[in-house]
Formats: sequence, C-alpha cells, structure tokens
Amino acid sequence: MKDLTELMKQAQAMQVKLQAAQAELARTEVEGVSGGDMVRLTLTGEGALARLTVDPSLMVPGEGEIVADLIIAAHADARRKLEARQTEVMREVAGPLAGMPGMPKF
Repeated sequence: MKDLTELMKQAQAMQVKLQAAQAELARTEVEGVSGGDMVRLTLTGEGALARLTVDPSLMVPGEGEIVADLIIAAHADARRKLEARQTEVMREVAGPLAGMPGMPKF
C-alpha cells in the first residue's frame, strides 16, 4: 500500500507542475520574422496572432503575393519557435517520463 500512496503523491505533484507549465505557456509570446525583418508577427502561447508588422516599403501595388508569402513564412517561423518552447516546458515537467505513452503533449 505504501507504494500506491507514494505513486499517488507523485501523480499529484506532476499535475501541479503541469498546471503551472500550462499557465506559463499561456503567458508566452514568440516572434516570427521573414524577409530580413520586413515582416514580424507575434503568437501567444495558445497560437493566436497577437501582432503583425509589415514594413511600409512592401505596401506597393502588385506586391500582394510577396507580402502574403512573407506573412506565411513569418507565421511558420513563429510556430516552430512556439512548438520548441512547448516541448522544452513539457520536458521540464515530465522529466524522464517525457514522450511516454499517456503523457500530455502540446
């Protein structure tokens, strides 16, 4: 019975750590850039677009496709950074159990 009690304590401690990690990620913001910093955007920890900045020099007639491509590239950059941060936080929480079946994923 002692082993079961200890296991339950460990599970509760991990749940507290997971909730703290989720709160930290919710406050996280990552920035993606493209076109030599001509396009910048910020994603929240939930993946929502918080800010978008486009260099005024791109705002000329006939450049719409280029601007769209740069926004997509900046978004992809930010998503990669966000996913890396989420993975890093989960590894800190789960320790040696990270990646095992049944462990939460972001």
